[in-house]
Amino acid sequence: MDRALYAAATGMAAQQLNLDVIADNLANADVIGFKGSVATFAELAAPGETGLGTASLGEHVVFAQGRLTKADGAFDVAIDGPGFFSLVDERGNRAYTRAGEFSRASDGTLETAQGYRLDGIRIPSDAISASVAEDGRVSVTTRAGQRTIGRVVLAEFAAPERMRNLGSAMFEATAASGPPRFARPGEKGPKVRFGMLEESNVSIVESMMAMLAAQRAYESNAKGVQAADEMLRIANNLQRG
Repeated sequence: MDRALYAAATGMAAQQLNLDVIADNLANADVIGFKGSVATFAELAAPGETGLGTASLGEHVVFAQGRLTKADGAFDVAIDGPGFFSLVDERGNRAYTRAGEFSRASDGTLETAQGYRLDGIRIPSDAISASVAEDGRVSVTTRAGQRTIGRVVLAEFAAPERMRNLGSAMFEATAASGPPRFARPGEKGPKVRFGMLEESNVSIVESMMAMLAAQRAYESNAKGVQAADEMLRIANNLQRG
């Protein structure tokens, strides 16, 4: 009975974590570049036995491509394929994102709402407009004409799911994810889509269905805890009688 109580209790804890992850995904379903996470679990078992309980293996981000949509920002870009935009803040801290909502700062750099700046690109003050080709080449138009001022390079990782989630659709490299490999977008790899943004890869319908399934599993485990507790109570009463 203690084993049944433990198995049901660990099942409740697992489903609670699962619900928390799904709820966070739904809360960020409209955030540009957001990547949903999934919780993973394993069965606890002694040698030659099964069904001792459930252990949490944590959660990891799923880097599936989100839908690309047209954007209104003058410097909005999206990645079509794998890879990340490389960002740096004022202190030199580096981060990576797939959210390409950039605006021009006073010094001409392209920055995110969080103050991170796109690595290696600076728009001149006399630029009337700017554009980005699929291969990452950044061109500006001035009164003197059009010229190329730089190129957007993308960072790729051997194990992106092992990156550290910083929030706001930004990530940080870890020893487990491996160091970034910088590559130019082009015909044989990912492309840069100017005037577009990548939506969250969270499906609201699928997440709601997963939440319902997790709630039912939680309720089933809760009933298991109640049943095991009642059996323990009856056994204790019999011993006293």
